Amino acid sequence: MQAKIAEIFKSIQGEGIYQGREQVFVRFYGCNLKCQFCDTPLTHYEELRPEELLNRINIFGVDYHSLSLTGGEPLLQSDFLKETLPSVKKEGIKIYLETNGILHKELAEIIDYLDIIAMDFKLPSSTAMPAFWDEHKKFLRIALKKEVFVKAVICNNTHKEDIEKSINLIRYFRKDIPFVLQPEFSQMQDSGLKDVIWHYKHLASSYLKDVRVLAQLHKLQGVR
Repeated sequence: MQAKIAEIFKSIQGEGIYQGREQVFVRFYGCNLKCQFCDTPLTHYEELRPEELLNRINIFGVDYHSLSLTGGEPLLQSDFLKETLPSVKKEGIKIYLETNGILHKELAEIIDYLDIIAMDFKLPSSTAMPAFWDEHKKFLRIALKKEVFVKAVICNNTHKEDIEKSINLIRYFRKDIPFVLQPEFSQMQDSGLKDVIWHYKHLASSYLKDVRVLAQLHKLQGVR
């Protein structure tokens, strides 16, 4: 079995509650969504077998926080992950999944091998796509078996209704699940967006215990 891998590299995590932690990133090729703010256009890949990927990961040693499975959407290649992750865990490597939070059946197949799940809420007013609230609910129910936080990209056109639905979905499970509001990077200097995102932060904090506004650190620092 082979997987389509766009790149493998070592850098800092730029998003979410683990910002600044050093990780090895395995970027899987392909995604099931087309968000209007997508900043990771993937144009090429190489096909690797599980043992080949493990050899490439081992080049970086063990002096880093975790292995980030990112994309694209890694869960599109869940069969490969089922075959590969047991060997990764035997190496004592912590596994961090970055995901759009929709493919709940695929998550269930590999949840036992994961340590941390960085789950997106794809807000329809931000992505210009249909809503995925039911899929997100099913996904989060499974993700809560491990450490999980939720991230939502906030744009100028993000609707309050979507924030309210996000809050209610998180509250349905637990109020202490971290909720990260991430300003869309190209709009960060827009004073209107700054006002809106802090308003949403105040709104969410009225119901949830851990709400954070976090920009993309790797872009601010100009690193990969």
